[in-house]
Amino acid sequence: MVAPFLTVSSIATADVRPAVVELFTSEGCSSCPPAEAYAAELAQRTDVLALTFHVTYWDDLGWRDRFGLPEATQRQSAYAQALRLSSVFTPQTVIDGQLSFVGSDRHAIGRELSVSRNGPSIVLTLNDGAVTIGLRAFHGASGDVSLIAFLHSAVTSIGRGENSGRTINEVNIVRSIRTLGRWQGQDSEYRVPIDSLPHDATDLAVLVQSQNQGSIIGAATLTLPAENRVARSRGAP
Repeated sequence: MVAPFLTVSSIATADVRPAVVELFTSEGCSSCPPAEAYAAELAQRTDVLALTFHVTYWDDLGWRDRFGLPEATQRQSAYAQALRLSSVFTPQTVIDGQLSFVGSDRHAIGRELSVSRNGPSIVLTLNDGAVTIGLRAFHGASGDVSLIAFLHSAVTSIGRGENSGRTINEVNIVRSIRTLGRWQGQDSEYRVPIDSLPHDATDLAVLVQSQNQGSIIGAATLTLPAENRVARSRGAP
């Protein structure tokens, strides 16, 4: 059955989709700031969705990353298995779920981002206290649908560990990863209450990814209006 699409109050669509660049990083890693700086540059591009995933395995080595997420560590480990890597590392960049690079390797990463990408149309709307994600039919495609909430930017002064004394500018920091369901290529709709999102999230990304941490076939983003962010912040513990 075809799911209806709601009247929009805020909207983002993707047909020619952005390249998805996932940087796995940590505030405790001295090799990561150059990769963070490059991610900040990529985040300015309209043809790239750059997301930074802060892993937790550096947290016992002198500095606890305030943005560290166990889900980020798990996602990186899943990529290591899917891409047949010998181990995880930071900074690591994964493009479209398919290619792994050292996150500061501008030449190699830039080369892979020169090709345009297509994907299913994804429509994000804000309505009645919820985010609705609509996927339009896309012949022959299927994948897992994930909702990623992220913080647009932050500045962190590092007090200990390998980066002690440094101030790091961070961008598109992933605050939660939520699997919404399995998409089979037909018109589909998912709905998520705004108040269930992390209180510090400023933006949302939707990824459609082949099963078992495979290639990313669809992506779209939506910036949350300031009034929604303020309301969730007031309601946070």
